Amino acid sequence: MSNEKKFGTSAVYFTALSTIVGAIVFLRFGFAVGSVGLWGTFLLIIIGHLVTIPTALAISELATNKRVEGGGEYFIISRSFGLNIGATLGILLYLSQTISVAFYIVAFTEAFDFLFNYFQNNLGIVLPKQVISVPAMLLLSVLVLKKGANMGLKVLYISGSVVLIAILMFFFGKPVDGPGIDYFSANATMKNTGDMFFVLAIIFPAFTGITAGVGLSGDLKNPGKSIPIGTTAATFTGLILYLLICLKFVNSALPADLLNNQLIMSDIAIGGKILIPLGLAACTFTSALSSIMVGPRTLQALALDDSLPIKSRNKWLSKTRKKDNEPINASFVTCIIAMIFVAFGSVDSVAQIISMFFLVTYGSLCLISFLHHFGSSPAYRPTFKSKWYISFAGFIISVWAMFQINFVYTLVAYGAIVLLYIYMEHYHSDRKGFSAIFANTIFQMNRGLQIYLQNKRKKASEQNNTEEEWRPSAICISRNTFKRDSALKLLNWISYKYGFGTYLHLIDGYYSKKTNEQAKAELKRLLSNLDSSNQVYIDTLISPSITSAISQSIQTPGISGMDNNMVIFEYLKSKPENDLHDIITNFRMVNAGGFDVCILGTSRKPLLYKNGIHIWASRFDTNNTNLMILLGFIIMGHPSWKRANIKIFNVCYAQDAEEIRKNMHELINSGRMPITDTNIEIIVRDENTSIKEIINKRSIDAGLTMVGFDENSFKKDDDISLFEGYDQIGNVLFVHSNGEKIIK
Repeated sequence: MSNEKKFGTSAVYFTALSTIVGAIVFLRFGFAVGSVGLWGTFLLIIIGHLVTIPTALAISELATNKRVEGGGEYFIISRSFGLNIGATLGILLYLSQTISVAFYIVAFTEAFDFLFNYFQNNLGIVLPKQVISVPAMLLLSVLVLKKGANMGLKVLYISGSVVLIAILMFFFGKPVDGPGIDYFSANATMKNTGDMFFVLAIIFPAFTGITAGVGLSGDLKNPGKSIPIGTTAATFTGLILYLLICLKFVNSALPADLLNNQLIMSDIAIGGKILIPLGLAACTFTSALSSIMVGPRTLQALALDDSLPIKSRNKWLSKTRKKDNEPINASFVTCIIAMIFVAFGSVDSVAQIISMFFLVTYGSLCLISFLHHFGSSPAYRPTFKSKWYISFAGFIISVWAMFQINFVYTLVAYGAIVLLYIYMEHYHSDRKGFSAIFANTIFQMNRGLQIYLQNKRKKASEQNNTEEEWRPSAICISRNTFKRDSALKLLNWISYKYGFGTYLHLIDGYYSKKTNEQAKAELKRLLSNLDSSNQVYIDTLISPSITSAISQSIQTPGISGMDNNMVIFEYLKSKPENDLHDIITNFRMVNAGGFDVCILGTSRKPLLYKNGIHIWASRFDTNNTNLMILLGFIIMGHPSWKRANIKIFNVCYAQDAEEIRKNMHELINSGRMPITDTNIEIIVRDENTSIKEIINKRSIDAGLTMVGFDENSFKKDDDISLFEGYDQIGNVLFVHSNGEKIIK
């Protein structure tokens, strides 16, 4: 197979320019001037170029960052946003390019008005447009399939010369009724401003050709040079031509003539009766030729990525002809689709949707450029540089223009994108990779937020603002990750909606190449095993002891932009001696740092979410009670607990029962907690029954049981009495609050 790159900058320039100077220039610019006046048309041209110029700059920038392979815009979008988003937009872009072929061929028939008029006026025969359009489409198909893009470009140059001569003769032409009439004063206005976007919708296809040359990227000798120069030059050439053509219209005909005669150019140009129809035929044919050269290359690029949702056809569509490297099968399919639309005779309703999909493409290219600027990746080093605000403006104006041109078609376009993307995600579920451009953008946003939050906390501290709302930012260090996941589950419950969680899998040992490789492998294993609903940040930590690991971790800022304020320990209730010694030993260090401490006793019993969370409060332990209630509310935000509720128990003497009940109800009501009065139970203490026995009896089937404790619970390092005696119940969370938590 030949991989020879055939084309240079001129191919990009003339391919783009041939679609820029197309049917709309010959058939609709006079109508635009007659409708909204010179200044109104200038404004519409500026609006159009507020989309196309940022897009041209963006695509020039992207093309010089790394080599653009086959597929042009599709290649750039898919390599920036990911293959599934790229495939979604790529398929719609391909259809737009292919239907554009039919649009241009149907417009090509307008050059033969004299023929249709002759048959109708002299012979009484109304010829269908297909008499011209179908043979023209067949000729175009034969040209592309037999000769390929190389011959296509030769025809492009010849046709382009005809168009250039026709436009030059138009500029040298005289006003329709002679030089004596003051046409300028009649046209140099801004009028019918309510019809501005109706007129924009009519002329907008004139702005959809700037990226046509980019589709040849796979056949370019030097895409990084040819795409920026060719695309940018064609865009600005088109802008200047549009403005000059409008000025010529203003000085050459009255508004009524401009409105009622779509080929008014033929009355103005020297030899216009022949040259203008010839120029119209040439420009529409070359626009169709440009699109039919670009479309198959987009389809081939989609097939090479296995992006088409017909896997058996991807290989067939990706094939190229050996002698000239032409995408012959993709070209054949493109010709067939275009012929179907040509046979229908009119694609006016489709034309606006085409504009929508082109605008989506242009907006996407501008957004990619903006996100690259915003993400500030060191790998993004284009030799041609635009500005972030130009790219961002191009994206915003693209979206705005879509809604202004046609609100319904805009919704249709976005609806098609969403539905196709959902299907792509389902069909290609194996490639849901997270694109680097999004990762870089989120990294920059996170960095900015971290600094903002740090400065905000500093400012609040300087102003002695102690009323900051509390939310948990918890950290857990465990070497038992692959043995049990209860601590990770607890962190996920806390982090799902209201809090933040960091889970560090501990690898015992000193930092070395071997332990570093082990850490990477175990982190990869951890992440691959995570449920999709996980909201916890996972990492590994290498340390020679649990104490040094905890000391190191609690001094590290939390990923949430706020300092960690809670440490979670975990042990297995059936074998507490394995972990409790380390927990008790390190509790004092963590407590001294001002952290809240949660110690989770993991049970082998099944976790019954529907039975809810039981909180065992104490009259003399307000800090722990408040923290447990807040944690209960936060945990209930996780979907696993959606059918559960919180129950609060308080064991007291009979004489204190009424006062405690009143205080508990007031606390819950004033704090707007989702706990009903029936779920608050005051238990009168029996001297012959221990509190642990009461807890075991009442909470035997609870999903999670919370019990408060304080620093005086441990008389010595081997004292595990706090954790003993809860064998009959499931998971137990021992909670210690390091400071007051106000429920307000």
